[in-house]
This record gives sequence, C-alpha cells and structure tokens, in this order.
Amino acid sequence: MAKFAKKKKKASAAISTASLPDIVFMILFFFMVTTTMREVELKIELTNKDLPEATEIKKLEKKSLVSYIYVGEPKVNYQRMYGTEPRIQLNSAFAELSDIYEYILAERQQRDEAEVPFMTTSLKVHQNTKMGIVTDIKQELRKASALKINYSARKDN
Repeated sequence: MAKFAKKKKKASAAISTASLPDIVFMILFFFMVTTTMREVELKIELTNKDLPEATEIKKLEKKSLVSYIYVGEPKVNYQRMYGTEPRIQLNSAFAELSDIYEYILAERQQRDEAEVPFMTTSLKVHQNTKMGIVTDIKQELRKASALKINYSARKDN
C-alpha cells in the first residue's frame, strides 16, 4: 500500500502595494475633477420636492448663463431675525425687491458682452409662496430689462 504524504501549507504570496498610491491618486483626481461645489448657501427652505409641479419641463442649455432668484420661507435658524414670511434670496444673502435691479446689472457685468442677450433669470420659488411676491419680482426684472425668465419646477408624476 502506498503512503499518502501530508500536504504542507503553502504561504500565500504577498500582495504588491507598489501601485496602491497611483490608484489612490487617480481616484482622488477623478473626484476632484467631477465634483462641483455648491456656490450658494440656501437660507430658505427649498428642496426639489418644494418646487411646484409641471407637466412640460425643458432643461436649460447653458447653466453658466443663468442667474437664480430664490423665494421661500427662511430656515429655522434665520426665522428669529427675518420672520416666517417668504423672503427673497440673491446669491447667499437675503434681499429686498429693490436689490433685484442691482443684482441683474452686476450679473451682466460679470459676463462677456456677447453672452448678455442669452442670459436667463431663473426663479426658484417654494410652491406655497403667494403669487404677489412673484409678480413684484417680475416687475423688477422688467425694469432691469431681464425679460428671459425661467420658472424652476419638478416633473409631475
């Protein structure tokens, strides 16, 4: 009869970590390139589910030419100072109706002269906001000759 020899345990081969830093830096570089930072800190309660519903939605072609005006109730930590009535936010600060004209002029000055005719003003308004404040904003935009207006909405389910 033959004898069976016991199998010796083989040591597993060490994994080379020489390329690990390259992989880590490639992933880091990928996320640095693809991530966009939020430019505006919202001080009002406004999420995509708070936008009005719409059936006919069209995406904006050049988002770099869009100026946003946010309207809604201030977040809880700002309600002591600003109350609970809907407020206008331009960039990262609360504003009054009279500030819209200057805001539009400042946005135009930041753009190239050839891009100014293609500029769009987008209104992101909470769905529970009264229409009166939206009408007042539209009047101020007319004074500033900002006649290309977009209303941000969410897709109707």
